[in-house]
This record gives sequence, structure tokens and C-alpha cells, in this order.
Amino acid sequence: MRKPEIMSPAGYWPQLHAAIEAGADAVYFGLTHFTARAKVGFTLDELPEVMKTLHRRGVKGYVTFNTLVFDHELRAAATALAEIAAAGADAIIVQDVGIAALARRIAPDLPIHGSTQMSITSAEGVALAARYGVSRVVLARELSLAEVAAIRARSPIELEIFVHGALCVSYSGQCFSSEAWGGRSANRGQCAQACRLPYDLIVDGQHRPLGAARYLLSPGDLAAIDEMATIARLGVSALKIEGRYKDAEYVAITTNAYRRALDAAWAGLPPDLTSTDRLHLEQVYSRGLGPHFLRGTNHQAVVEGRAPRHRGLLMGRVVRVRSDAILIAPEPGREAAPLKPGDGVVFDAADWRSPEEPEEGGRIFTVTPVGDGLLALTFAKGAINPRRIRAGDLLWRTSDPQTERVARPFVQPAAPVRRQPVRVEAIARAGAPLKLRWTLVDRPDLTVTVQSSEPLTTAQNRPLDEATLRDQLSRLGDTAYQLAELAAVIEGNPFVPVSLLNQLRRQAVAAFAELQGQPPAITIHDPVRALDEMLAAVAPAAPPDTTQLHLLIRSPDQLAAAIALQPDSITLDYLDLEGLKPALAQVRAAGIAVRIAAPRVLKPEDERVVRFLRKLDAPLLVRSTGLLEMLRDDPAVELTGDFSLNAANILTADLLLGLGLQRLTLTHDLNADQIAHLAERIGGSRLEAIAYHHLPVFHTEHCVFCRFLSNGTSYKDCGRPCERHRVALRDSHGRAHPVIADVGCRNTVFGAEAQEASKYLDRWRAAGIAHYRLEFVHESAAQITNVTEAFRAYLNQQIDAAELGRRWRQSAPQGVTEGSFFVPANYQYIPLM
Repeated sequence: MRKPEIMSPAGYWPQLHAAIEAGADAVYFGLTHFTARAKVGFTLDELPEVMKTLHRRGVKGYVTFNTLVFDHELRAAATALAEIAAAGADAIIVQDVGIAALARRIAPDLPIHGSTQMSITSAEGVALAARYGVSRVVLARELSLAEVAAIRARSPIELEIFVHGALCVSYSGQCFSSEAWGGRSANRGQCAQACRLPYDLIVDGQHRPLGAARYLLSPGDLAAIDEMATIARLGVSALKIEGRYKDAEYVAITTNAYRRALDAAWAGLPPDLTSTDRLHLEQVYSRGLGPHFLRGTNHQAVVEGRAPRHRGLLMGRVVRVRSDAILIAPEPGREAAPLKPGDGVVFDAADWRSPEEPEEGGRIFTVTPVGDGLLALTFAKGAINPRRIRAGDLLWRTSDPQTERVARPFVQPAAPVRRQPVRVEAIARAGAPLKLRWTLVDRPDLTVTVQSSEPLTTAQNRPLDEATLRDQLSRLGDTAYQLAELAAVIEGNPFVPVSLLNQLRRQAVAAFAELQGQPPAITIHDPVRALDEMLAAVAPAAPPDTTQLHLLIRSPDQLAAAIALQPDSITLDYLDLEGLKPALAQVRAAGIAVRIAAPRVLKPEDERVVRFLRKLDAPLLVRSTGLLEMLRDDPAVELTGDFSLNAANILTADLLLGLGLQRLTLTHDLNADQIAHLAERIGGSRLEAIAYHHLPVFHTEHCVFCRFLSNGTSYKDCGRPCERHRVALRDSHGRAHPVIADVGCRNTVFGAEAQEASKYLDRWRAAGIAHYRLEFVHESAAQITNVTEAFRAYLNQQIDAAELGRRWRQSAPQGVTEGSFFVPANYQYIPLM
């Protein structure tokens, strides 16, 4: 078992330098393209200098290449991968399995890490990633430490987990809210953070007041600092701190805290963190820190819902508002970091003020004890409006100059804080040159030897001794090294001038920096040729199929209507597993082919679900790479891959189809024209297009039903309100987005409007797409009938696409949208040459 890496984020140079000084073993960062944090990153031209800077300080650099890549970008991606490898990157972090396979073809020696956006939650998902050259996987943040241990026990490659920072409410790689509501894809680095907006809870058609918890999809931030004793021995290879959009102070404070905590835990010692250290960790950035899913499921703890942004430290509660001051009762436990002039604070009035109203806050001018343990706070004239503050409001400290001072040695160091230990072996003999062999303690393969140009003479007065040698060689000043060990052989009373020792020391340091800064020699194949070879190997298009209609329903109430419509198949996406058996029997009795929709997430304990599904002896709609890996060699199970496998280009689509899928639904990140062109290249009969559905905008481990309709913490004690109530989340535009729980009690929030492709169906059919799916959420039997009969009339050429669109607009419960299918007027398809 090796000690895990502390892995820190770097949006740009200030954060990168802060991570180095604060003790990171590795830094991850993006370039200005192909990265899941599109607003920050280095240019490709800067990358060699970035890697040289990191390596000279003994730190690894991992480049995030973690977006889905479209066909027209494949050549640019291939070229960029070759340049990243040539610059000396220690690994790339990818989401797209096609890109992983391409990277392995271009640079077989370049390590590939699977991003958390691969949505991997099981050992089988890890194994599938390993199939395409991935050597490390970043596991989903929704796993408990026990689940991580179970995966570790069966994993053939390295694992990495998040230990600190923001939590997405949706599984990474499974969020389409930005795509649905803003035309910008989270899988393409353009997250719009719709989860951080306020929503109203609608239960059975009625508004359910939530008090202060209006931000019911906005989780607190992860902090695993108190779990470090367990995590250190878990067997994972890296501990990841989230935050490529955060500033250098955040990077410095969090990196240093986790560095010290891990070092202490690895040595079997108590945590090397004081109460003040912990307060600074929370102060520098937090929405409320906690271990959350790492300790297992507790739906009451993940989302507090009062605010979506940085809160810092809770410092007290308003007791009285005077004309000249605000009186607060301090929060217990803040004695180590009390309020003081210069602190930035905000008054939290979520209990009575609407989310749209701005909060009151500013920097404190004076803090005065006034008796009964209360503090009187004053502010500069005009800084706050006391009339917008009430007794009971919470007071949060959002910024603290003292925290900034704690970070300063790492952010603006006068000399390197982090130094690499070196061992020096010295041989000093009269009549022979002085030889110094320098070796990095942590990298014994890195060795530099320097020696004097002339033999040493015999000393007349003060021969060299080990104390003098140690004193001079340890004077490493503002270099990145420190003398840790000295082994000296001194014979014949040699005379060694101090100037010579200084000269050789400087030579050794310069040689070390040069040696460490050189990129490793690795094999890099021509990227264009490598891509062309992969494209040439894509399986030829299958012959066209006759047009088939598939319906997906989610409740027994919809089943009779679906059966009456006699589609080519019916897919059952049920919450209740036991309800599948009678539904299967009814569909089969009607002579209709039937499919079962598998869950999008399968954790180690969900193997019972897989066993149950296999016993049903029905085709499966596969929604996770773990299940695909589990079933790929089973000829008895017919598999169709769903959108959640995130196939966005021809390489990925072909790889997934080659694992035993009969057909594949492409990711919702593609617009309608991209779907058509990919169908033409890979064969329309190999794809299944969704022509009508409610886009699944969030897929989350956090259960809204349990959190807000029960006092329970999990399915074990929640009373299962999901089986008795219909829930929707109403946004600020008045749209009510349905929420449905799956068999694992995970929630999917669906778009209110039905996303429909009528405008593009003629193009799709011309591209050879013959399999079409219509999906329903809360539609009534009448609405299902109207939507399906209109589509069938279109397929039979009884109506045109425009009339189909008109009828769908009339039938959809809350209207329709093109959503992710939308093709902008100025859009021009760029062919893959």
C-alpha cells in the first residue's frame, strides 16, 4: 500500500504556485479547450513551462481533457493529445472513452485517468474504463468509504476519490440541466449551475412551503478531513481537492490542511490540525462542510437549502437591531477566531426574505461587548440597511483577513516553503578531486554528480571535516532543496575552500533543476495517422431496418394505454421492481416485445438488482458502463445502450456498440444535425433516437422525497413517500419539473416541457434512423395516446412533420421545446475529414 497523493486544483499560475508551496503531490489543471472548467486554464503554448515548473518542484501535473468530444473536433483533439504528451504531462484526465482509446493509440506511455464524469460507481465500471487504457479512475462523489473499499478490493487499476470541495447535486456526467435550459453543456465545460437556483416544492399539485430551504438542490461542500485515518489506509491512490474556479488562498489553505492531516494519519498520529486550522478551512470557502456521502446516506444532511453560495463561518444570530448597532449572540465554539473589525459578514434572512432579494452585509467597523454575552457590531455609514435586518437572522463571516494572512506564506512566499530533501554522498581525499553525489530522497533515480576540476591538496591548518561540509552544503537558501542526509568519506586531511563548496553546491542545484525539468522520453505516434487508423476500423454501417416505434413508460397507470397502442416494443422504467413481473406478463400476453430500463447508477450493493433483472429474461436498456461490462459477454441478454453512456462521437459509439449493444442512443449533448450526421457514418440502424421525452436534467443520489416529505435519513426509515406522492420542482419561470425516484431511491428531475424532434425527423429518417422512442413521465393515458398516434400518423405519411409538431404541442402537459435538439440558424456542420 502506497501513501495517497494530495491532488490540488489550479485554475492558473497563482493557484498552481500555491498548491506547490502548500504541499501538493500533484496538481490538476485544464487547457483552454477540452476541459470541464471552460472559464479557466492554460494555453497549449504554456504547457511545457507549466510542466517544467511542477517537475522542478517534485510535483506531478495532470491535464484535464475531460469533456465529450464531437466528431468535427477529433483531429484537433488528436493533435492536442500528442502535444500534451510531448510537454511532459504526467497523465491526462478524460471523460470520453473514445478519447481514452485515441490517447492510448497516440501516446501509449502516457497515463490516462478516468474523470468522475465517467459516472463510475462499481468495480465493473472501473474494469470497462481499464479496457480502453485508463490506469486510474476518479470515483463518483456519491460513494461511501465502505463502497470505495469494496470497489478497491476488486479494482484492477488505481482509484482516486474527492475529499474536499463543492458537491454537484447530480452525478457528474449525468447532468443535462445546462443543456436543457441554457443550450450549454456541463459535459462540455459550460455548467450553468442550475442546481444553485431556488425552487418551490410541488406535492400532488399543491405548493409545499419549505421555510428557509428554498435552494433544495444546492448541497453543502465536502470535507473529509476527519475521515483521514480511514482514508489513508483505504488503498486509494489520490485524494482530490475540488476547486479549479477557486482562488489561490483557497488552494493554499485546503492543500496544507490535507497535507498535514494525511501525513499524520499515515504515521499513525493524531490529526495535526488545531481548532483554528479547521476554522480557516471552513472560512476560506464553504457552503457548510461535512463528510456527506462518505459516511453513507443521510438525506437530511446533504442539502440545508438556505443559500447556494459561500457562507464561511456561522458567527452568531441577531438579537436586536438598534439604530446605531446590530446586537448579536455569538455562536459557541468561535472563541479561537472571534469577530473583529475588518471581517466581512452577511446577514442571512432566508427565514423571511425571498431568494430574489439581495442580502445585507459588509465589513465590520467595530465590535463591542455589551453585556449578557452579546456583541454590538457597527458598520461604515451606508454599508448596510438596518431596516432589512431582523432579530433571528443568522450572521456569517464570509471573509477574514486573518485567514488571508495564514495563506500568504504559500501564496506570496519570500522563499520556497516546500523543499525537496536531498542526500549527498561526499568523497574528499587529498590528491583527488572532491566528488559530491546528490540524490533526491523521494526520487532515488534522480542523481547528479559534481566534482572539483583540480585534486584537493593537504591542509596545513584547517582540514575539511564533516561539520563544515554539512554547514556549507545545507546553505540552499531560496532553492527548492534541503539537505536531509549526508554521508562523507574524508581521508588525508584535505583542504577544501569554502568557495569551492559553494560553487559545487550551485552546480548541483542547477543540474537538478535542469534534470527535473526535462520531459520524459516517451513514444508518440503521428496523431492524424492514429486517428485515421481508428476511423478506418469502425464497423461498416448495418443495412437499414424497417421503422420501429418504442414506448417507454414509468408507471402501471400508463401501461394499459401503451399496450393498446401496439408499438413495436414497450420499455418499463419502474420504481417498484416487483411491479415489473406482472407488467412483463401483460405486455407479453399482448404480443408486444418488452424491455426493462436498468438504473443509471449501480453501486456494489446493487448487484441484487442486476440479479433480479437477469431473472426477468427480458432485453435491457443499459444506462451504466458497469452494467454493460457485467453483461457484455452474455448472449442471452439483448442490450440497448441509452443516452447516459454519453456517446458523442463515432469512436465512442463504435467502441460501445462493439461491447454487445444491439443499438445505441446518443448523448443529449448532440444537436439534431449532429445526430443525423453520426447516423450516416455509423449506420442509422445501429442507433435509437428519442423523438419525444422530458429531458432528465438532474440524476441525483440526494432524495427530495426523503429530505422534504419525511424525517428519515434513507429508504430504511423514510416511509417511502415516493410511492404515495407526485413531486415537482417549480422554477422562477413557473415551470414545474417532475421528480421521480428509481429503484435505488435516486431521483431524476425531468424537464417540465416535452423535448420533441418533429422539426428534424425528416432529416433523421433520410439519415437512416429507423428506431424511435417516445418517453413519458407523468403523462396521462390520453396524452400518451395522442402523442403516439400523432407520431404513427407521421410515420405512415398521413401528416407531415409540421402537423406532428402542432399536435404534440397540444398534447404535452406543459408545452414543448426543441431543447438539446435545437440547431442554431448560423450552425454549420463541419465534416470529419
